[in-house]
Amino acid sequence: MPAVTTAAEITAALDSWYPPSWAQPWDRVGLVLGEPDTLVRRVLLAVDVTPETAAEAFDVDSQLMVAHHPLLLRGVSSVAPTTYKGRIVHQLIRGGVALFVAHTNADVANPGVSDALAARLGLTDTRPLRPAEGAAAGEGRGLGRVGGLPSPLSLADFLTEVSAALPRTSSGVRAAGDPRREIRSVAVCGGAGDEFLADAIGAAADAYLTADLRHHPASEHLADGGPALLDATHWATERPWLDTVAERLAGEFDVETAVSDISTDPWNLSAR
Repeated sequence: MPAVTTAAEITAALDSWYPPSWAQPWDRVGLVLGEPDTLVRRVLLAVDVTPETAAEAFDVDSQLMVAHHPLLLRGVSSVAPTTYKGRIVHQLIRGGVALFVAHTNADVANPGVSDALAARLGLTDTRPLRPAEGAAAGEGRGLGRVGGLPSPLSLADFLTEVSAALPRTSSGVRAAGDPRREIRSVAVCGGAGDEFLADAIGAAADAYLTADLRHHPASEHLADGGPALLDATHWATERPWLDTVAERLAGEFDVETAVSDISTDPWNLSAR
């Protein structure tokens, strides 16, 4: 195992696994801040860069933070510490923690974000829900995944399985459709995926699991006879990918890894 000690060496590997050219044009990925020659002993992986996960980076004594969602997605004219993003930037720089982001380039990768989600559900013979185009085309890459369950389940039972497989959040997982519907083929997409409802129909999936489904698109999809729907939180559907990256980093480099289980889902209370 090669002894990798710098942020530059680790981020070069991450860039090879998730090339920036695979990211959407509007996305902002790669090294965000930190000195490339920073010595790295431990890497923290998180879905979001928030005050809580930034504090965790210090708590676990990491020198590099790998996040899925960009901290600075839109253009800014200031990172003054009077804003929460500015404070995070200042804290990470002062604490010697570099920050790296892999977002839509990790969504389209194979293996990528939706592969980790499909694996949590035990899906077999997976394929892209929407195959990649352009620079990322080929080799099984694309957005979302479609695969088969090991054995058929009713929608009600599948909902129970999904709830047990995903990280817990206050709002849990909800489903729409006939509870008795037999589920054999499942489409999944980590993160917000209502733009792929038509793809789930085209894939002949019995159910589609994603996050952030909106009222009208979901209602119209069901009324038109589409697959049953399962709606989890954005964070819960993307959190499984962190384990994949952590295992790969620890397997290839002489670093320790830590995965953040701090839920960054903004909805933290629910009632019935």
